[in-house]
Amino acid sequence: MVSVLALAGLAVVVFVHALVAALLTRFFRVRLDTRWGAALYTALIVPLVLLVSTLLVSGLLNLGPNLGGAGAALFVMIGVPLVIGVTFDYLWMPRPEDVDLPETID
Repeated sequence: MVSVLALAGLAVVVFVHALVAALLTRFFRVRLDTRWGAALYTALIVPLVLLVSTLLVSGLLNLGPNLGGAGAALFVMIGVPLVIGVTFDYLWMPRPEDVDLPETID
């Protein structure tokens, strides 16, 4: 049986992973000039960062419940936060072109 503490830890890890995915997606959208570049980097780099974070959290720190298998762990710890983070950035945040930035002083 799963404890409440283990579920709370899983919720925190999923939230932090979704936050990381949203921030990295925004970073790629702001820094890269093409749509395909941002999408490609988001599809390749963000899951890699989330995988390293998952290995660190579940392996070294031993946080979160036993999800029963590698497929379930990848889905819950990488897939779900990736979809939430990218959706948050694309649907809730304004496009990078629509944001007015202050003038820089050279």
